[in-house]
This record gives sequence, C-alpha cells and structure tokens, in this order.
Amino acid sequence: MLPTKIVVIGAGSASFGLNTLANLMMNTQLHGSELELVDMNSESLSLVGKLAERLNREWQSGMQITTHSHHRTALEGANFVVVSIEVTPREKLWKKDYEIPLKYGVRQPYAENGGPGGFAHAARNIGPLLDIAHDMEELCPDAWMINFSNPMIRLCDAVNRYSGIKVVGLCHQIYMGYAIAGLLLSEELEINIKEKFANTAATSSQIPIRRNYARQAFNKIDIVAAGINHFTWILGIHDKRTGEDLYPRFRERWDAYDLNFEPLTRRVYEYFGLFPVAGDEHICEYLPWMSDPVTKPWEKYDVMLYEWDLKEEKRNEGYDDIARMGAGKMEIEDLMDEDSEGAVELIQAIAGGGTHYHLAVNLPNIGYIANIPDQAVVELPGIANGYGVRGLGIGELPLGVAELCRRELTSAQLCVDAVVLGDRQLAMQCLLLDPVIRDIDVAKQILDDYLETYQDLLPQFWN
Repeated sequence: MLPTKIVVIGAGSASFGLNTLANLMMNTQLHGSELELVDMNSESLSLVGKLAERLNREWQSGMQITTHSHHRTALEGANFVVVSIEVTPREKLWKKDYEIPLKYGVRQPYAENGGPGGFAHAARNIGPLLDIAHDMEELCPDAWMINFSNPMIRLCDAVNRYSGIKVVGLCHQIYMGYAIAGLLLSEELEINIKEKFANTAATSSQIPIRRNYARQAFNKIDIVAAGINHFTWILGIHDKRTGEDLYPRFRERWDAYDLNFEPLTRRVYEYFGLFPVAGDEHICEYLPWMSDPVTKPWEKYDVMLYEWDLKEEKRNEGYDDIARMGAGKMEIEDLMDEDSEGAVELIQAIAGGGTHYHLAVNLPNIGYIANIPDQAVVELPGIANGYGVRGLGIGELPLGVAELCRRELTSAQLCVDAVVLGDRQLAMQCLLLDPVIRDIDVAKQILDDYLETYQDLLPQFWN
C-alpha cells in the first residue's frame, strides 16, 4: 500500500546511500512515504540526512525523514528494509583477507565473495545482518529485506535459513552482460560510442564507458541469465525491436574479437557453452583452476585485484561531495541521472500492487533452477508484485555449469552454518570444498589465522 515505510540501513554509504536516496526521492509513487535513514557512523549519517532534506524540499517528495544511529529505533512498522552494510574499514579488511592466505602459499584471485576471503568476509557480516533480521522479526515481521551486502549468496542464505524474514538480494552485475553485448553488437544495435572499454575490472576509468554501453544496449535487447551471484550464465539474447535471437551473432562477434579481452571468460565460454556474465574478476573466485602457484593463472589471464587504496580514497571524495550538496554548495541535478539499483522498482511494485520484471534477483531456489538444490540462493530473472518477489523458472542449467554452481553453494551454506554456530569443523569443511584450497593443513593454518586476527569480531568461535 502506498505511501509506505522504508528503512535504509547503511544510508551513510558514499555510493549506495546516495544512489538509493536519489532514486527513492525521484519516484513520484513513493512521495509521502516514511523514510528512515540508519547508519552507525554518525558523521556520514548527518551528511546524508542533510542531503535528504534538501532533495525532499527541492524535488517536492513529501517524505517524512528521520535519521537513526541504530536500526532498532527505525524498524517499528516498516514495510521494506533496504540493507547495505559492511564491517569497517572495508578496504583494509578486504586487503587483509587477501594477504593472510599468502603467508601460507595461497594466492586468491580476488578474495571478496569466494575463496578463503569469502569466508572471512561473510563471517564478519553475517552476525550484524542477522541482528537486523531478528529485530525485524519482532518489530516488522511482514517486511521485505532487500539486501545489497556481500557476499550476496552467503548473507541471503543466512537470513533465509536462520530467520523468518523474507529476503531478496539485488546486484547490478547483470549489466556487465549488457555492456559486453553492446560492445560486440554495436553495429546491429546502432550504438555509436567512440571509446571502447578494455576490460570488466572495477577500475574507475572503465566504469563510465561500460555504463554507457549497457544503457544503450538495455534499450534494445533483453538478456536472460541465471546461476548464482557473480556467476550467472547467459541463456538468451533477443532484440526487443524484432524478437530476433542474437545469441548466435554474439558468439560470432565474440570469436572474432580481441583475444586479450576477458581471456578467462573466453576459455570458460569455449568449454562450457554458455557466456558467464560477470567478467573475469568475479568468475575467477568460483573456478578451481585459478590459484595454482606453478602455472600462476592470474598472470596468464591478467586478473586484476581490487584497487583497495584507490577505492578508499574515492569513498572519502564521495563524502566530500555529499557534504557540499547537503550544504547547498553543489548542484544536485546530476543525481537525477543515477542508475537505479532496483530497490525502488521492487518497493513500488510490491507496495503499489503493480508488476515489475527484474533482470536479476537473488532468492531461495524453489524449483526455479531444476538441478540446483532447493533453498540454495540462486540469481535469475524475477517478478515483483503485490504478492512479493518470485523467480522465473528456467529449467536446468547444463550439467557442468550446474556443478560449478552447486559446489560454491555447498561451501556457502557450510560457511553460514559455521558462523552462526561458531563451529570450527564446519568452517574447515567450507574451506576444504573451496576451489582455492589444495591442502588440509594449509586450510587449517588459514582458518586459525583468520579467527585469531578477527577474534573481536568473531567471538562465537572462541566460546
């Protein structure tokens, strides 16, 4: 029912908070709603709160806005709880997740959502997210949680299996598929962009170019992809104008394109027959041949690590911009061009009783992918309406693709169980099933080091 009550947890984020805020304020159907902004960082929350008041006033959104330093004071009677949280300092902890296994001869390709780093990352975030979910059970049990936090699979699985809260995870990685399709099919799609992007890495110089390709391609083609987060596979590409199946043409263009462009994706596409959407820097985390210390595949495929120091610097610059906009010293018109991350469309459809088709939702599997276990968190197209969010069944994935997904899902569920229960044996099973790990004793050394390093954050393993 509209207007509605929306709680945004992690509102102080320089990227997520700004994007979500702008899109909520612009949506005319949500005007007059209650908007509760939550962030533990009082300084960033104050900055975002001032900007929210300015947007509300100048865009005439009619929102009832309040700010909170703890989520419990905001949740009473909420209909939607949008979450993007990270234990801080994000970049420094991520870098440490990468560096600790190096001491034991394990070189992770990315260390964010898979590998030992995926375990450490999830272990830190699961507790805070379940605290939110359990408070929702008490204060707003019928609300939808819309999660943007990573590792997406593991966090959504924790909420699904260890609370009674409805959860859907959203990720924009599907648009990488649109960007690549726009690049390769630019002639057919009449996309005229002079500059080409060189890769799919999270480098600041490449992101605007890819976004431009993705936006133009999205208007002209429909991509259907399914699998798991950061590891979905294109099942179909069709021209929205004519209905033509463009997948064969895409394959032709891909085969003729620069062999140095996304070389890991190229090999995977060659042998598994479906195109993996997310790009080399994400799919590398889920593949069992990407951490060999002898062949050094990260060099062969030129897989880049995250730019931890640069991203931290950019984050601080983002806060400076928010402060200037909130103080009226910087224009806000550019915020109208912010791409939606999807939460607004889901809220509008569920609360307003409309119907919205979403390209990629992360949901517990209830037969959506026939050869993936039920209740495992899968990513696929979905429909949002007054009944909530439901996935669209795609049948079976090819056997090899499904097995790659199943292995990661099993490791993810073991991770969640280990963290919730404080069980070191399950934590070892999680690592031993991970494609990065090749030795039992090394896995034990890495786990012990992580738990010692993060003891203050993971006390359940020391009880």
